[in-house]
Amino acid sequence: MATKKPAPGPDTDPEIALIRAIAEILAETGLSEIELDRKGTRVRVSRGAPAQTTTYVSSAPPAPVMAAAPVMAASPAPAALEGVVKSPMVGTAYRAPAPGTPNFIDVGTEVKQGQTLIIIEAMKTMNQIPAPRAGKVTQVLVTDRQPLEFGEPICVIE
Repeated sequence: MATKKPAPGPDTDPEIALIRAIAEILAETGLSEIELDRKGTRVRVSRGAPAQTTTYVSSAPPAPVMAAAPVMAASPAPAALEGVVKSPMVGTAYRAPAPGTPNFIDVGTEVKQGQTLIIIEAMKTMNQIPAPRAGKVTQVLVTDRQPLEFGEPICVIE
């Protein structure tokens, strides 16, 4: 009498076991994302991302066309502004040197070249981000403890 091999399921599938193991590493280390490329198999596990919602709309007859409203010129995206300072790395932004202390910069702050603008925590290392030039801060584009991507605008210095 031959024994029948169980069909792969969540408990026996090696790919699911790998994903579970990576998810456990996320929980243990406090990281928000891990990507692994092993033997041609690429797995990316992340947590804390908002769920995407898909809305389906039934087709309705088009609304009557009204006279076009004047189009206002859109303000340029922060990344396109002259004087924008971009994040040199991925990490978590901290606007102050310690909780309960004043921010490094706020709108209107006069900064000198090399002055710390924010701290970016990357892999448990606190990296001070210096001002690339002297000037006045006209916009602060990050909040405290905000996750940052490489090249994401931090502030504008004019």
